Amino acid sequence: MYMKIQDDRPHIVSRLRNHILEIPPEARAASGIVINGRRIKSLVFTTDIAIIRNCDADAVLAVYPFTPQQTISEALIQNASIPVFCGVGGGTTQGMRTAMLAWDAEAQGAMAVVVNAPMSNEDIRRISRCVDIPIVVTVLNEHTDIAARLDAGATILNVSAAERTPEVIRAIRKDFSMIPIIGTGGPTGESIRRTIEAGANAISYTPPTTKELFSRMMDDYRTREED
Repeated sequence: MYMKIQDDRPHIVSRLRNHILEIPPEARAASGIVINGRRIKSLVFTTDIAIIRNCDADAVLAVYPFTPQQTISEALIQNASIPVFCGVGGGTTQGMRTAMLAWDAEAQGAMAVVVNAPMSNEDIRRISRCVDIPIVVTVLNEHTDIAARLDAGATILNVSAAERTPEVIRAIRKDFSMIPIIGTGGPTGESIRRTIEAGANAISYTPPTTKELFSRMMDDYRTREED
């Protein structure tokens, strides 16, 4: 182990684990969302356990484009070294099945459950009766009936509107100044900064793929060989 000074703070790193995926530092400016005493400012949007185990995000946003399965959530929660916000459906998966998935996710140790935008308010209400962890509801645009979502049991909003995310967050903040919001941060420090300035309490960050990270590493190795 050894120490290095970065951003005026001491960082303890090891010889083998000093190469991690770092969230852009602009994310630290977020106020954060405190869940049961733990402050969450950044969430890495991935289900890649290798990235999850080698990044400095505060939590994982484990949402994927397939029907949620307990075996997937269990594997992620058991092997992640940080809290997991676990997707439980909302698109093709709805109804009682989502409530059961949410129940299982809480039992497995998830910090929160995440539902996609098509999820009905009735299903959100059903989930809220089953679990004692936050329900994160994805919002795609400013036309969503936020009041109805909150009344159904939504705890946190996950605004995912691509490059329009800051605009949508500002629209929501006009009427809902205190509701916790996770906003898509985009790929750069500048886009993360805009999302936070618009009113996001935390940001979600989509990391490079393992293929992209490997490509950078191999380029570095080739440069060393040439030297």
